[in-house]
Amino acid sequence: MPNDATSNLTITLRVNGQAIRVPVGSSVAAAILHAGRPFRISVSGEPRAALCGMGICEECRATIDGVQNARSCQRTATEGMEILAG
Repeated sequence: MPNDATSNLTITLRVNGQAIRVPVGSSVAAAILHAGRPFRISVSGEPRAALCGMGICEECRATIDGVQNARSCQRTATEGMEILAG
């Protein structure tokens, strides 16, 4: 169990049902990368990941708290967030 100082510096969220801890202020894209998941699968079946980090390429799209096709590089991860990627 983390001590109080450590728990204040990280948050817990879920990526495809897997609980992960990330530093406070991390983007959702960073959380998905930390979980080792592809962001989405292209129409040809290829796993895709964040490319530009600015929301322009839209390769980082994921379902965030029920919102489909959200740009994960533009969202800050929050405690208890539910992310579906891939």
